[in-house]
Amino acid sequence: MFATGIENSVPTIDGGRTRIDEMESCGHYQRWEEDFQLVQEMGIGYLRFGPPIHKTWLGPGRYDWEFADLTFSDLERRNIVPIVDLCHFGLPDWLGNFQNPDFPEQFCRYARAFAERFPWVQLYTPVNEMFICATFSARYGWWNEQLSSDRAFITALKHLVKANVLAMQSILKLRPDAIFIQSESSEYFHAESPMAIRAAEVMNSQRFLSLDLNYGRRVDSEMYEFLLDNGMTREEYHFFLQNRMKQHCIMGNDYYVTNEHRVNAEGGTSASGEIFGYSEITRQYHDRYRLPVMHTETNLVEGPLGTEAVDWLWKQWANVLRVRNDGVPVVGFTWYSLTDQTDWDSALREKNGNVNPLGLYDLDRKIRPVGRAYKKLIEQWRDVLPTQSMCLTVPVVLPDEASGRHAQRQKARAQEMIKLDLAASDPQQNG
Repeated sequence: MFATGIENSVPTIDGGRTRIDEMESCGHYQRWEEDFQLVQEMGIGYLRFGPPIHKTWLGPGRYDWEFADLTFSDLERRNIVPIVDLCHFGLPDWLGNFQNPDFPEQFCRYARAFAERFPWVQLYTPVNEMFICATFSARYGWWNEQLSSDRAFITALKHLVKANVLAMQSILKLRPDAIFIQSESSEYFHAESPMAIRAAEVMNSQRFLSLDLNYGRRVDSEMYEFLLDNGMTREEYHFFLQNRMKQHCIMGNDYYVTNEHRVNAEGGTSASGEIFGYSEITRQYHDRYRLPVMHTETNLVEGPLGTEAVDWLWKQWANVLRVRNDGVPVVGFTWYSLTDQTDWDSALREKNGNVNPLGLYDLDRKIRPVGRAYKKLIEQWRDVLPTQSMCLTVPVVLPDEASGRHAQRQKARAQEMIKLDLAASDPQQNG
């Protein structure tokens, strides 16, 4: 599955007074038809895309679907498969931020409302990069609640993951063959001295927390104490253990040059640049969760040479092939995003309008060298990979097949499997 995305981050800063809306700053609201045409011209069949949550979700049970109706009907007409990104780093003003305990249940209803309105949609990322969202909002103090404590971090994290789990459950009731591609940042922390080893070990355990909870995996013993010491109750922890959804999931691993960190003796971190790389870190995550994998985000700034982004594309693709040839079932690759972005040079902490040359196209919709390289890569590899894959097919129903007999049979089989899973997990039915 070769993919790209429309950047739809919407965090707030300045105590919630200022919203950073990447769709607005990148011109997508005005140029969405042109953007979708560019996706087609690239030969890309999958698009990470979602309605702007703050403009669509107006209140409990209140929605404005106008923009979603226009865009998703056009994607359906073009037979582009959306990977629907429902919550990307921000919430509508009426919900506040990720400290709000009402967020998970409310978000579950929003996800169900979307799935009811667009029943042909099959692929979802309900909540994007839960670990990063909780870290930037409640540990670094950059976005949304702008807090900086372990308790605030765990509060945000448990709400984000619970929202994701409840959304998956609600969508499966309507679309039993739904597939969830959980885009999450794949991190690693390197100790730069013997005195930093302990701190690095703790951070390397914490990086797994969002996916451990999301997939119903028991966390490391030290992380269990960390969760309980910072406000998670045993009942909340048991909720995650009892809601195992991984059989419906593909693990999305995002990797950038900023994903690896150096840890100093005082426990502080700094950027290390690429040391292990995507293949080694993805193997670590796959060894832990044993799920099919998709490389769901990467990019690099086009620098003064003009070749930096192209070189990074080929490096990432070589890593995908390496980890795949080592037996990890890799099912997709993504350059994120379609166009340049704005203000990621300050991690969206400031609204400066700085254009970051990260896209396949610039903001005038002129193709960049990395766009031409990605188009060529897709043309060369599209027909080779399916016959050599360790995971031969992902049961994706294309938009133009959504009402066909095959799609109906697949949904029926998926519904039967869900019933069997429920029966197997119900102790009363098992005597």
